[in-house]
Amino acid sequence: MIGFVERTGHRVLQVASHTGYAVLLAADGFYWVRSAWQKREVIFQQVLICGVLSLPVVLLVAIFSGMVLALQTGMEMAKFGVEGQIGKIVAASMCREMGPIMTAIIIAGRVGSAMAAELGTMKVSEEIDALEVMSISPVRFLVMPRLLALTLMCPVLTAYADLVGTLGGAVVGFYQLRIPYPEYFRNALDVLVPMDIISGLIKATVFGVVIATVGCSQGLQAENGAEGVGRATRNSVVIAFILVIIFNYFLTSITRHFF
Repeated sequence: MIGFVERTGHRVLQVASHTGYAVLLAADGFYWVRSAWQKREVIFQQVLICGVLSLPVVLLVAIFSGMVLALQTGMEMAKFGVEGQIGKIVAASMCREMGPIMTAIIIAGRVGSAMAAELGTMKVSEEIDALEVMSISPVRFLVMPRLLALTLMCPVLTAYADLVGTLGGAVVGFYQLRIPYPEYFRNALDVLVPMDIISGLIKATVFGVVIATVGCSQGLQAENGAEGVGRATRNSVVIAFILVIIFNYFLTSITRHFF
């Protein structure tokens, strides 16, 4: 019994320590945004990696998600003769929930894990220590560009995912449910209000901060060589997934309450 309590207490303290480290790292990263202009080349490089190179995957997942959503809901709604309303369901679902969530999961798996692996490799090979010896802040040099790039690009990718997912639903509605394009888009525009889109982009921005923070913090805390880098990479994906789901619930509650 005593051993169980000790292990539990040790685990709780470990989680609290990692959480505090990640929060302080994010705060320090945003503090160094003031020097973003001096690091613009590195930031543009991270924007390319986080945004442009991730766009094809995001669009592919988004279009098929919209198509599946339209097909499944359309088949059920056809039983009641209201399949023409799927434009409302697809547009609202993509903008409010599916677009931000899908984009965040893809980014966490593709970009967040890469951040953890890259910084983890630098950590175990003592490159981070070398930067500190040269009086170069690792947060300013490594974390801030990644944090800023992902914070900016996650909502941009989400906007593309919303649009492409809605278009995918329109294609399925036209070819498989015989819903004219004008009717589909008219229903989609009827149900959407600006705050639906804005709330989804707010979620995406928060998700970008979370994913970058988790990836960088796990990488900078890696130890024990290649095994530690692998562990940090794996943990960054798992923790980012969990936090995205948790934050999504609270952000949905907040945005629905105020907007």
